[in-house]
Amino acid sequence: MSITSIFARSAERRATVSADDGVELAVREYGRRDADLTVVLVHGHCLRTESWADVRDALLRENPGARVVCYDHRGHGDSAAASRQSYNLEQLGHDLRDVLDVVAPAGPVVLVGHSMGGMAVLTYVSQNQHEVGTRIVGVGLIATAASGLADAGFGRLLRHPIIAGFQAAVRRAPRLMQQAKRVACTVFAPVVRTAEFGNRKVSARVLALAYAMHNETPIVTMASFLSAFMTYDRTDALPALSTIPTLVLCGSADLMTPPSHSVAMAAAIDYADLVMIDGAGHSVILEQPVEVARAIARLITRAGDTDSAATAAFALAA
Repeated sequence: MSITSIFARSAERRATVSADDGVELAVREYGRRDADLTVVLVHGHCLRTESWADVRDALLRENPGARVVCYDHRGHGDSAAASRQSYNLEQLGHDLRDVLDVVAPAGPVVLVGHSMGGMAVLTYVSQNQHEVGTRIVGVGLIATAASGLADAGFGRLLRHPIIAGFQAAVRRAPRLMQQAKRVACTVFAPVVRTAEFGNRKVSARVLALAYAMHNETPIVTMASFLSAFMTYDRTDALPALSTIPTLVLCGSADLMTPPSHSVAMAAAIDYADLVMIDGAGHSVILEQPVEVARAIARLITRAGDTDSAATAAFALAA
């Protein structure tokens, strides 16, 4: 694991972190380098760091002393493509570990994940439960689930035979399917809008950003992760989160990961802060960034109450 390049551009600092299999991950850092606590924002499937832009900016306005880190998953955004076999949640958990080891090797960390990012966070927690309460002092789970993705909402489509056929077609002819994807994204834009956003009016800028991120994601990346979603189950990580401040947030009109997932997670975590944003959909971080930032700010405040103890415990563990 190493930083192969880093430079500053206004308030943004860029880095490249090498994952354990050599895949290069694009990392962005904002705020104070010497902040007492690091907040890591982990994006969702077919999105990228930019999906957090409005939440990140609102968070830094309200918390000028914070340090915020974002990164693109393998095969997404500015991160490198990888083998199809590595597009799974276990690997995303390892990637998160590699990013943390480089950009936040010491000091307390709050992890916040949206959609697949939340699943990556839960996978990391499951893989590193000894760090909960020491290195990891707070967790935010936004529009995500701990299991049963194929049991509710649009997730039921994961079990439809057309998904298996789609994945097989991508394996056989990825270039042809990439071309077809561009056409399909235009044709099915209204469906995407319904699936991603709730019943509130969404600005043209937000829609354009969402469509651009989906359109730019390679078809192999998009298709390969679907298999991981069908078998995903990280309910084993939830009890550990009872020992640290945890935020569970969703939109009431989320069709991708319906509120039932968030309610189930919150019920399994003692003292979880359950926030449901009325009318928001799966892209709640784009729809209602200020409300999401406020909820994360409360999480940071709660986690800050344990900063000193966590820092001391982490130092001893190290």
